[in-house]
Amino acid sequence: MKINDKVAIVTGSSSGVGAEAAVQLAELGANVVVNYAHSRAGAEETVSRIQAIGGEAIAVQADISDQQQCQTLVAAAVEAFGRLDILINNAGSTTFVDHNQLDELSDDIWQSTLGTNLLGPFYMSRAALPELIKAGGGEIVMTSSIAGLTTQGSSIAYCASKAALNNLTRTLAKVMGQHDVRVNAICPGLIEGKWSIEGRGEQWQAAKDYTIAHSAIAQVPTPVDIANSLVSVITGSDLMTGQIITIDSGYTL
Repeated sequence: MKINDKVAIVTGSSSGVGAEAAVQLAELGANVVVNYAHSRAGAEETVSRIQAIGGEAIAVQADISDQQQCQTLVAAAVEAFGRLDILINNAGSTTFVDHNQLDELSDDIWQSTLGTNLLGPFYMSRAALPELIKAGGGEIVMTSSIAGLTTQGSSIAYCASKAALNNLTRTLAKVMGQHDVRVNAICPGLIEGKWSIEGRGEQWQAAKDYTIAHSAIAQVPTPVDIANSLVSVITGSDLMTGQIITIDSGYTL
C-alpha cells in the first residue's frame, strides 16, 4: 500500500513501538490518530513529533478493551480525516508473573491481559472494517509477540493472549480478504525499550545478555526497529495476508 494521504489509527502510541510507528507513518504522508489509554502527555508528545515534521495527527483517548470506546475511536478518525485505511493494533498489557507462580495469576490479571491483548484487537478490527471497506480496502497489523509462539513470556496469561492473537490474525485475514483488507501480525522478541526495561527491573540486563547470547544476530531490537517492521508490512506486498512474522534477531531459530 502507498501510505501518502492515507489515514491510520495506531493504538497504544503514546510511547514505545506505537509512537515510533505513528511517526514513521506520518513521515510517509499518512494522517495519524494517536491512541492512548492513560498517558495523555505521551500521546501529545507523539503528536508534536509528527507535527514537527509537517504531518497531521490527533490524540484520542480510548480503552480498547471496551468495545464502545473502540467504536468511538474509529469515529474520531473518520470525523477528523474523512476516512480510515490503516489500523495498527499495537496496544498491549501485561503483569510480570513467574510461570511457576500459578497462584499469583489472578482473575484480574487474566481479564486485563486478555481484554487488551485479544479482545481489544478484535473490537478495533470489527469497528474499523466498515470504514476500511468504504476506503476500498486497507491494512490491519497486530503487534503480537514470540511469547505467542513459545513458552517464554512475562506471564502465562500474556503467552496465551498472544497465541490467541496470532490465531485471530489468521482468522480475520480469511474473513476480511473478500473486502481487500489484509491482516498480518508481527512477533517481536525482547525489545530494548521502556516497557521491557521497567517491567523486568533488576533482571533486565540478565535477560538482555541471555537473549544476545542465544540469538543468530547478536542484537536486541529497539522500538524503532520493530516499528520499521510494522510499517514494512503495510508498504509491502498487497497479496500478503494472514502472516505471523517473527522479528527477534533469530532468537527462536
